[in-house]
Amino acid sequence: QVQLVASGGGLVQPGGSLRLSCAASGFTFRNYGMAWYRQAPGKERELVARIFNDGGSTTYTESVKGRFTISRDNAKNTVYLQMTSLKPEDTAVYYCTRGWGSQVYWGQGTQVTVSS
Repeated sequence: QVQLVASGGGLVQPGGSLRLSCAASGFTFRNYGMAWYRQAPGKERELVARIFNDGGSTTYTESVKGRFTISRDNAKNTVYLQMTSLKPEDTAVYYCTRGWGSQVYWGQGTQVTVSS
């Protein structure tokens, strides 16, 4: 069955960096776009970044542009989210997904906390 296992979250100081990874299995990874969503306490889930199946096209929510980079390795069935210049408002549970919008399959989340 489809599995999406996210890792790499943790506690980091403002201005720091983290790289999230998501190992996918149970489907033909190269055929699907992948995304990262996040949900902060008391807020709705938000699409942070997405990458199309060929890896050539990416989109970002405005608040992370220039700071976050989504990438994928189709040979390793893994999608990444490199996060730099982290801010306290980036604190959230981050979810790796297969697809987005109405065609999304959710993985488990990983907690990212940005605090001094």
